[in-house]
Amino acid sequence: MASSSRLRVGLIGANGRWGPWAHVPALKGLPETELYAVCTAHADTAQAAADKLGVKRAYSDDKAMDADPQVEAALVAVRVPAHYLLAKNALEAGKHVYCEWPLGANTREAEELAALARQKKLVTMVGLQRRASPAYLYMRELIRDGYVGEMLSVNMTLMNSGVLTRTSDRTWQRDAKLGANPLTITFGHAIDAVLMVAGELTEVTALISTRVPQWFETDTKKYVDTTAPDNIMIQGRLENGAVISANVGVQPYHGAGYRLEIYGKDGTLAMIGGGEAGQEAKRKIMGGHKDDQALKELPVPERLKWVPEEVRKVGRAYDVGQMWVNFSKAIRNGKSVEPDFDHAVRRHRMLDAIVRASETGQRQKVAL
Repeated sequence: MASSSRLRVGLIGANGRWGPWAHVPALKGLPETELYAVCTAHADTAQAAADKLGVKRAYSDDKAMDADPQVEAALVAVRVPAHYLLAKNALEAGKHVYCEWPLGANTREAEELAALARQKKLVTMVGLQRRASPAYLYMRELIRDGYVGEMLSVNMTLMNSGVLTRTSDRTWQRDAKLGANPLTITFGHAIDAVLMVAGELTEVTALISTRVPQWFETDTKKYVDTTAPDNIMIQGRLENGAVISANVGVQPYHGAGYRLEIYGKDGTLAMIGGGEAGQEAKRKIMGGHKDDQALKELPVPERLKWVPEEVRKVGRAYDVGQMWVNFSKAIRNGKSVEPDFDHAVRRHRMLDAIVRASETGQRQKVAL
């Protein structure tokens, strides 16, 4: 893509964490995109961010940025409670929108944004970036090509560390109603990647728990109450008939990491490591068939790696960059792209079904 056709992006959240850490290196390192504008809550911080990042335009009002005719797409990379209004403003201004996951603080917000995007005929993307991960793309390809044959069962575990303590700027996530917690984010990202590879969930039982009801703020030295789930366990069935179990937890110490296993009549596939954001280089695919002595590593083909080497080296920008390649091409070609806001609604509704299953103790159907 020639430099004259680079997608001009306005970043809302230039003083946040994920935007500068992951999106900025991707946007600045890709031939398909240009980080054209930044927006923060205050004029001085916006200008400081623009100067630091070498960006042409600085805004302290998202509607002013949305009104800039040179900005083609808005990136919403702020705290989840603000996603709805900022994405809505950008869509109403006619901008294509990339919004981080979760799309809204609840399903209703996500549904309204998806409907607005369809009404405006705009291209959208939600930040479930493992859908552009070379490793997950290859694993899905192997499944579709029949590597395991008829799929029988799927098992995923992700055990992270660090539930007991947080800095005070991160304890806003203690209120589950705000939409940013291990259920929506850690589990949401992980299960979306599994279902991308193995197929959609059709029915589910679940147990969601908050085993640590208080977090300790390391900077204020205070304990704060939390309703955020820290352990999520599900069992269910996929649309292809395979059974699935998934267990995601944020444990105090020495989390065991990530493992995804897919068993079929003809073979086995596993992904070991790399269960969190920015860990593409740690994702190892292992596979084996009946007569193999053991599982062997299956290297990911270079054809699935679309971003330049300098972007790959910034781990957290790797699959985010892959997403931006897809997003920019979709906008230029006038096509939809995966995962869009409609996909986000599906995931929000699935999480609602999982919560209902846990609260009622009854199996729930999951709408496809």
